[in-house]
Amino acid sequence: MKDEFRALIIDRDDEKKQSVQVANISPDQLPDGDVTVRVAASTLNYKDALAITGASPVVRSFPMVPGIDLAGTVDESSNPAFAPGDRVVLNGWGVGEKHWGGLAEYARLNGDWLIPLESAFTFEQAMSIGTAGYTSMLCVMALERHGVTPESGEVLVTGAAGGVGSIAVAILANLGYQVAAVTGRPEEADYLTGLGAARILPRADFTEPGKPLAKEQWAGAIDVVGGQVLANVCAGIKYRGAVAACGLAGGMDFPASVAPFILRGVTLAGVDSVMCPADERREAWRRLAQDLDPAVLKPVTTTATLDDCAGLADDLLAGKVRGRIVVPIAAD
Repeated sequence: MKDEFRALIIDRDDEKKQSVQVANISPDQLPDGDVTVRVAASTLNYKDALAITGASPVVRSFPMVPGIDLAGTVDESSNPAFAPGDRVVLNGWGVGEKHWGGLAEYARLNGDWLIPLESAFTFEQAMSIGTAGYTSMLCVMALERHGVTPESGEVLVTGAAGGVGSIAVAILANLGYQVAAVTGRPEEADYLTGLGAARILPRADFTEPGKPLAKEQWAGAIDVVGGQVLANVCAGIKYRGAVAACGLAGGMDFPASVAPFILRGVTLAGVDSVMCPADERREAWRRLAQDLDPAVLKPVTTTATLDDCAGLADDLLAGKVRGRIVVPIAAD
């Protein structure tokens, strides 16, 4: 391990003014943990952008290294489950919020948060998937558990040009589902059809208050928006269909009625990726290796350096970023 290495540091002064910089730090500054990972790649997620900009009180203690995802090689371990040289991936567990995250050359972590990286993926491919893609697969698995199959009918994906939505469209299409992609960016239509969407719907169709029960259109849906959009999605789900809800980009309110749930038997399944149990995480990554064509990751992904992250955070919050931002690090 190097005597010094680079990390993106968020700090706050006595007047609660936040600062962000890439700095050199020493190994003894790393937090407690039983596994030290040499980070090969991380990501810039929506939650990381909230932390970097201070737009939401995501960071619970300062200083903090953001980065809710990482993939790399075990450098040191006192955890019996991992040995030096093991390839691992981490998503969530409060990393980048309460515990230093992946936007650094090294991370010291609780080994219980790590899972082995599937051999099908390189480190950068794993981060092209990241929490967004892993959450997408959890959503697909939730729809499957509630009986939504390709034969059930069309599946709706909201926020389809974002990280979760992009991977969800690609997975569903690969599994044989007819996918309707909702986006507020009509210029992304070709991108979404390239991922496998059968049709594109404008976000404006879902943002205004609608009827408690709308025309039955979709067998299932994956929603990353919440708010009024989620209410309208639920209103248009077919009898005994299901919605997997995993995001709140459009707000935390849910201005809906119980009508879809008690008159059509619709299921609203909440999907949490942060504290998801390890066995379900492993299954999600196994399914990603099986059901996601790695070729779709290239158009979904852009790359950035540690030095780029602070500047990109505003663009990410403004919805100007397509798909996923991967941050290759690969410490020497």
